[in-house]
Amino acid sequence: MSSTTDISRRGFLKIAGLGSTALYLGLFSSGTEAGATVINAGNAANQSVELNAWVIIDTSGKVTLVDHRAEMGQGSYQSVSQILAEELEVDLNNVNIIFGKGDKKYGSQVTGGSSTIRSNYKNFLKLTATAREMLIAAAAAQWAVPHKECHAEHGHVIHKKSDRKAHYGELVVAASKLTPPTDVKLKKRSEYRLIGKPLKRLDTPMKTNGTAIFGLDKRVPGMLFAAVERNPRLRGKVKSFDASEALKVPGVQKVFKIKMLVFKTYREGVAVVANSTYAALKGKKALKIEWDDSGFEHINTADIYKRQLENVQTKEGLSFKKQGDPDAALTKSSQKLDVIYQTPFQSHSPIEPLNCVAHYQGDKVEIWGPIQAPDWIQDALSEEMGLKRENVIVNMTFLGGGFGRKAFMDYPHEAAVISKEINAPVQVVWTREDEMTQGPYRPGITYRCEASIDNGNIDALKFRMSGQNNDHWRDPKNKEKANRSTSEGFLKPYYDSIKNISFAEVIFEMPMPSMWWRSVYASTNGFAYESFLDEVAHAAGKDPMQLRRQYLTDERSQKLLDKMEEVSGWKNRKKNEGFGVAITECFEATVAQVVKVSRKTDGKVKIDKVWAVMDCGWYVNPDIVRAQVEGAIVMGLGAATMHEITFTDGLVDQRNFHSYQMPRIYDIPPIEVHIMENGEDAGGVGEPGLPSFAPALTNAIFDLTGKRVRTLPFKMEEV
Repeated sequence: MSSTTDISRRGFLKIAGLGSTALYLGLFSSGTEAGATVINAGNAANQSVELNAWVIIDTSGKVTLVDHRAEMGQGSYQSVSQILAEELEVDLNNVNIIFGKGDKKYGSQVTGGSSTIRSNYKNFLKLTATAREMLIAAAAAQWAVPHKECHAEHGHVIHKKSDRKAHYGELVVAASKLTPPTDVKLKKRSEYRLIGKPLKRLDTPMKTNGTAIFGLDKRVPGMLFAAVERNPRLRGKVKSFDASEALKVPGVQKVFKIKMLVFKTYREGVAVVANSTYAALKGKKALKIEWDDSGFEHINTADIYKRQLENVQTKEGLSFKKQGDPDAALTKSSQKLDVIYQTPFQSHSPIEPLNCVAHYQGDKVEIWGPIQAPDWIQDALSEEMGLKRENVIVNMTFLGGGFGRKAFMDYPHEAAVISKEINAPVQVVWTREDEMTQGPYRPGITYRCEASIDNGNIDALKFRMSGQNNDHWRDPKNKEKANRSTSEGFLKPYYDSIKNISFAEVIFEMPMPSMWWRSVYASTNGFAYESFLDEVAHAAGKDPMQLRRQYLTDERSQKLLDKMEEVSGWKNRKKNEGFGVAITECFEATVAQVVKVSRKTDGKVKIDKVWAVMDCGWYVNPDIVRAQVEGAIVMGLGAATMHEITFTDGLVDQRNFHSYQMPRIYDIPPIEVHIMENGEDAGGVGEPGLPSFAPALTNAIFDLTGKRVRTLPFKMEEV
């Protein structure tokens, strides 16, 4: 049975035996474009390099993988294991998975951008295939037979001619002394035994029997508990506080003012430390705090969209991409479209609220928790607390969802500050109200989309967006350039077939911070751009699917469209049914969706079915792919028709799920997911299924009712 444990660097070396008791392989970047090179522990010592991903096979034949990324439900725990087991020729029951600590030797450890598999799978395949070949070489040498006469199977090396067989544990000592081969042969996809198969997830038993360790489960000796009452306006300060009633709560030990890092600014609050989470939360409720909210704007939602609308209607903005001369084409055009779309702010609201354990110990600090970006936390805490980077030790647990929020540094920094003040380890737990009212959020955005149509064909497209740029919070220098995600979601093949296209960002800023949210800007761009293309199709007198076929001329897109038409029955649509299509690209994967709607007996619109076709290239586990697309569609449904974050006088209106309604099981329509089979490189899986749902839905509603939905969220019962 697979397990997940913490392990120190010294523990690594004990387990590995530095090549004397185990085959201990890793990858290191040579600093060239040649990619990663496979080395064993002895080579690493000789070359004075640090290994950055590891495979360990001990003398019992047990295989251990060090996973340097987070597992938050998206399935990397399973997918990486299937890759490892495939080329290594072992059974998944013999794979042990260890979460790696934050360490620069791993390169990027940020679990985001749907990147874990697509950015690592080739190295993982090479690494495990190399291990297999070294074990075969060790066996061949021991038996004095040609290497080519031996093969690996189920954790053993077999020589058929002599009927000899040795398990990996018997061969690791000899194999660890060999120089890894530089060019190993990888399997063809048709030869895969595990990859491409819908195998059951290794983490499911742990998550159902309670043995999986999430952040809230973590305990360390001497640990105290804390809750924080934070200023409800980010830039506000603590003017004064009265802790007398809080200190009367049994278990409460200390109350003090703190400030925590939020991008390049700080949030102030009052921390209550106790011997239990319950006592800390009760003490927090008893606090009396006077806030100083002067010196910055207290903004309202209506004002946000009014300013954004004025921006896109009166300003050209910073150019992100331009080909041809769309302005000239629009000026002379006799048929033009000019449409505004608006999308809302959204909370991440993972089912597991933010939490973190920290232990500050003078010259070092150790962190445990549900963390998407351990390397970013190392950087931030090192700078803020004046510590050496290697003395910021970050341990990842399982995450109960993240969606980008847990790739942030504020909650670990807050825990570290509290631990330093009390000189003890502490677990800080956020409530749902804390998380929902504090942000950061997906930014609300206004789009202006213009098109020129000439004889039924697209002559020009011009897009302007105005909303917060996440990069501005990270580095003010980014304000000199347009948002690097301005065109995210828009398919690249359109550039080959439409002569005049431009994208621009009109800068908009406000006091509340923004950050990435599942599929980032594609989640909002996709709604605007694909809704607009549907409007263009109708204005040009063309079938929406046919318009996309006309301008997505590459073979891969055409096959995707073929599949979409086939599975959805697009060409056999009937009266009193509304069909909508949308196609978006996100993190090197393309997803097409068709939504079918009709009217209920009371005349209200209902969703009958959703078809999704995912082209993510090379993939590992089809069940995980389907699950991620299904989950993305559910999340997209909520964001399109149910929930949003709004502001009144600079305060967030929503506080919990009673006012930020999530989709329930009875809201979910039948979803049918298809995966394209091709030989393309791996794309993302966890996020690309979200952006195309909302425009497919609103396009279907137009097809049924003749009404355009250009502002999200909207209520299905009001269409």
